[in-house]
Amino acid sequence: MTATIKICGLSTPEAMDRAADLGADMAGFIFFPKSPRHVSVETASALAGQARSRGLKTVAVTVDMDNAGLDEIVAKVRPDWLQLHGGESPHRAAELKSRYGLPVMKAFAIRDAADFDKIEPYKGIADRFLFDAKAPKGSDLPGGNGVSFDWRLLATLDGAANYMLSGGLTKDNIGEALGISHATGVDVSSGVESAPGVKSLEMMDSFVRAVRDADKGRPQE
Repeated sequence: MTATIKICGLSTPEAMDRAADLGADMAGFIFFPKSPRHVSVETASALAGQARSRGLKTVAVTVDMDNAGLDEIVAKVRPDWLQLHGGESPHRAAELKSRYGLPVMKAFAIRDAADFDKIEPYKGIADRFLFDAKAPKGSDLPGGNGVSFDWRLLATLDGAANYMLSGGLTKDNIGEALGISHATGVDVSSGVESAPGVKSLEMMDSFVRAVRDADKGRPQE
């Protein structure tokens, strides 16, 4: 099995080029002012054009954003996916899918097995789930905190769920994470940064190489 790789929080042309060179599949742009990875719509628009020219799918990551903000992002950035990383209800997710005609990825914060119960109302609405760790106490960020959850909890999940794994992933633990979770995709942000919001090209190299090494030992579809 070859895992889909999403590198999130990209903000420079150099990092975007490296993501493409490495064979990443998806590029994520963060539209959340509290995040050190936040980018303006103008910056994301230019980077999205670069991503498209290199064959990457683009993901607009928002947190409980209103229609006016999303209208601007969709019109100017033209993302392939909308990632909802806040408390968006199933009704809101369905509304946005209809409004923009785009697939939706809904993120959930996980700490224990009961947290997976929250995905039930979104089944048939969200096109993909993203499972991240719950933010540490005091954090203003719903994601990108560099912490992970117990991947063994994923054994309780319906095997039909289409999801990406996120939260505290690095080159040193991604092999274990994939071996335990059997995730079809991985999402990395802080795990390839030399400082908050600063992507390290070398860390990106090492992470993608570690994912592809882990892929070799996974059952083929």
